[in-house]
Amino acid sequence: MTDEFNTDIYYDDDADGSQLENATVAVLGYGSQGHAHALNLNDSGVDVIVGLREDSSSRDAAEADGLDVTTPVEAASQADIVSVLVPDTVQPAVYADIEPELEEGNTLQFAHGFNIHYNQIQPPEGIDVTMIAPKSPGHLVRRNYENDEGTPGLLAVYQDETGDAKERALAYAKGIGCTRAGVVETSFREETETDIFGEQAVLCGGIAELIKTGYETLVDAGYSPEMAYFECMNEMKLIVDLMYEGGLGAMWDSVSDTAEYGGLTRGDDVIDDHVRENMEEVLDQVQNGEFATEWISENQANRPVYTQLNQAEKDHEIEEVGERLRELFTWADEATEDEEESAKVQADD
Repeated sequence: MTDEFNTDIYYDDDADGSQLENATVAVLGYGSQGHAHALNLNDSGVDVIVGLREDSSSRDAAEADGLDVTTPVEAASQADIVSVLVPDTVQPAVYADIEPELEEGNTLQFAHGFNIHYNQIQPPEGIDVTMIAPKSPGHLVRRNYENDEGTPGLLAVYQDETGDAKERALAYAKGIGCTRAGVVETSFREETETDIFGEQAVLCGGIAELIKTGYETLVDAGYSPEMAYFECMNEMKLIVDLMYEGGLGAMWDSVSDTAEYGGLTRGDDVIDDHVRENMEEVLDQVQNGEFATEWISENQANRPVYTQLNQAEKDHEIEEVGERLRELFTWADEATEDEEESAKVQADD
């Protein structure tokens, strides 16, 4: 554990793998995270059983990987730790099925806090409720493990009935390879709210809108779509990679003086106080549960708004231009292979 951060970070030496020696872990779902957790735990010597619907398209894949597969209810009945790794939207229904199988002293494990934090799942007394959330897509969690590397993760304890919840969660994190890189302690509330806000305001919503707006501004001013794509979409990765590897400082040090001066003097003209106010409103909707209620209702209505917006995004001109231009790059074939690998394990059952 290190004292250099504002929160505790745990590594292999902080995790006692013996906590899982006599335990059976049920992994519910075999999608992006589910397949990685199940395989990594299995390779770490943990007794793993995968819970999938009888008609699940993932059953053949899990069995081909050498894992024991049964229904979610049967898996939960056999397990000491039940790791719920199906999508947020179906977790409450799956939980309703498995709840009668949970016994005192069991652990209910998650990789995202949405349903616990927003009270869509309300665990009974007598069981531990924890979260180990790798900060990476599942196929990379698996790949890193196989390469004897680790994936950073988050640890949270919502309910500690046994007194061993944290220690057992750390053992689980070690089993999937997260303590090799470092596991940051947080809470269900903090993980859920920061994750959703980050997705909406920056990582998915904010970045996508910034790129499209920049593209449209250039095209509307008479510049070619190809040049607009290169400047507003293609080069985004180059800049983000610099930030990822060394923070904002490394990015500023790497770009030209012209780019640095222009960015420093014009950036806050675009992301101004009005944008900050909008971000604060987005955060308020996350914190007060307004977004969660909206998203739950959207799913209950069979996703009409989601479907319309998703199709509009696919139909944007920048997608057609980008598809043509990406063929010019040698990395395109390699990226396509990664996308196909990821797609195989995206839909958690």
